[in-house]
Amino acid sequence: MTFKDRLRSLSVVDAAAVLVVVAAAGGVLWSPKLSTAVAKATGALKPVEVMVDVRNTSAADPDGLVREALDAGRTTLVIRNQPAGTAELVRVDDIRRRLTAVQPDGRVVVADDPNKDIYGMLNARFVLKGDATVTPSGVVMAGTKLKVGIPVELEGRTYRVNGTVSGVTIQ
Repeated sequence: MTFKDRLRSLSVVDAAAVLVVVAAAGGVLWSPKLSTAVAKATGALKPVEVMVDVRNTSAADPDGLVREALDAGRTTLVIRNQPAGTAELVRVDDIRRRLTAVQPDGRVVVADDPNKDIYGMLNARFVLKGDATVTPSGVVMAGTKLKVGIPVELEGRTYRVNGTVSGVTIQ
């Protein structure tokens, strides 16, 4: 039996079965989880530290919100309205404004802005650690370029705050 005869003996069911097998193999090879595993194995993913500044966000208990975020240890990232997975929350720094006043005798007095206590405003820098792909044009996390100035949404069990990327460090 020649090759041509074998091809003629294939039925529509055989062709459909081959198509299903090829589609399944393509789906496995192009799956995001496998791509991430391959990227980790080849060293394409590198640990990065991202700083997100959250300013002038109203919160009844800003200190409690920071405590809850630190206790959770992880936060969900939304970059440019696209879910980008979770990242480890390393620390939260207080970046509230400082008021400066020059006294008549020439001394400079610096004090914390009292509005945080009066109005319940959250001004904090969330320092996050995660894995990202480093390209010549920058850091790519979850398919989105991460650069200073990009709006980011941080979400936890009891909070959802909007911030701006203020720093990206490749480790």
